[in-house]
Amino acid sequence: MTIVAFVLVAGSLLSSSMKNGLNSTKQRLGADLMVVPVGYDEGVEGILLKGEPSYFYLDSSIAEEIGNVEGVQTYTTQFFLTSLNQDCCDIPVQFIGYDPDTDFLIKPWISEVYSDDLKDGELIIGSDIVADDNQQLKFFNEKYHVAARLAETGTGLDQAVYGNMNTLMHLFQAAKKAGLAFIDNIDPQQSVSCILIRIRDGYSAEEVTHNIRASVNGVQVIKTKNMITTTAENLGGFISFIYVFAALFVLVAIFMLSIVFSVMANERKREFAILRALGASGKKISKIVLTETLILSGAGAALGTILAGGIILSFNTYIGDRLGLPYLQPAPWIIAIFMGGGFLITVAIGPIAMIHTIARLNKREVYITLREGE
Repeated sequence: MTIVAFVLVAGSLLSSSMKNGLNSTKQRLGADLMVVPVGYDEGVEGILLKGEPSYFYLDSSIAEEIGNVEGVQTYTTQFFLTSLNQDCCDIPVQFIGYDPDTDFLIKPWISEVYSDDLKDGELIIGSDIVADDNQQLKFFNEKYHVAARLAETGTGLDQAVYGNMNTLMHLFQAAKKAGLAFIDNIDPQQSVSCILIRIRDGYSAEEVTHNIRASVNGVQVIKTKNMITTTAENLGGFISFIYVFAALFVLVAIFMLSIVFSVMANERKREFAILRALGASGKKISKIVLTETLILSGAGAALGTILAGGIILSFNTYIGDRLGLPYLQPAPWIIAIFMGGGFLITVAIGPIAMIHTIARLNKREVYITLREGE
C-alpha cells in the first residue's frame, strides 16, 4: 500500500510539474523566430531550457539587416555573458542583456516584480539565485545591486541574471580587467548574441525564415515553435510512461494484494468460523475484515503519500536539473489535490482487492471449517 501510494502521488507531481514547465516555456518564448550564429542552436536551447551558460556573438549590423527583411514586424537583441566559478564571482550564472527601447520579452516579466525602469548597474535575478543580505552580488570583483527577483519559471531562465545593455557592457569590461577574455577580437559595443523576431501578420515562420536566409549570411534561424514542439514531444513521452507505469502498477498491486489477503484470511478461517458459530452474521464478518483492510490501507496510503510528497517537494530543484527539461512545481492547492487523490485511491484499493476473499469467507460452512485438521 505504501508503494502504491508513493507511485501514484510521485507520478502525479512529476507529470504536473513537467506540464507546468512546458507551459511556462511557451509563455516566456514570446518571439516567433530567433537568429543566432551558425551552429549555436543547441547553445540557445541550453540557456532557455536547461540553464546551461553559454555565449556567442554576431555583428550588431546584422540586426539592422534583419529588420529590413520582408515579413519581420519587430525585433530586439540580447547580449549573453557568463560568470565563473572563481573568487572573482559569487556564483556562475548566465547573463542576459536586453535593449529596453526595443525589448518585448524580458520587460513584461520584470514589470511583474519591479515597477521602475531598470537602471545601469542594477540586476534582476532568476528565482534560483540568492543575493546577499545587502541585496548585492559580486561579479568580476565588482558589486552589483539586485533590484528584484523574478518568479519561478521551471526553465533555465531561473538560473539567469538580467540587465540592460549598458550593465552588460560594464560586466564585459570588468571581466576583461579581471583577465578574462571570452572571445578574442570581440567589440561588445558592436556585437549581439541573439536577435528575436516577431512576424508580421499574413506571413508564416517558414516564409520569413526563407527571406532571412536569402538576405543574411552566417546566421541560423530557430523557430521557437519547433523548439517547444520538440520539448513537448520529449515531455509527452516521459509523462505517458509515468501514466502507463502507474496504471500497470495499480493493477498488479490489486492482483498481488488479493492473493495476500486470501492467504491471511485462510490462516484465520477457524477464527471466523468460531465467530459465525457464536452468532456473528456474514455481514458482521465482512465488516470486521473490511475495517481491518481499511486500517491497513489507510496506514500504508498515509505513509506512501507523506514519503512521496516529502521527497518530490524537497528535491524539487535537483529533480528538475537531472531531468534536463522544463520543470515547475504546481501550486500548493494542486499539490494537496494530488496527494489527497493518491491517498484515497490507495485506500480504495484494499477493499477492492478484498472483495473476492470476503465472498469466499461467507460461502464456507461453519461446521466443516471447524472440523478441518482434526
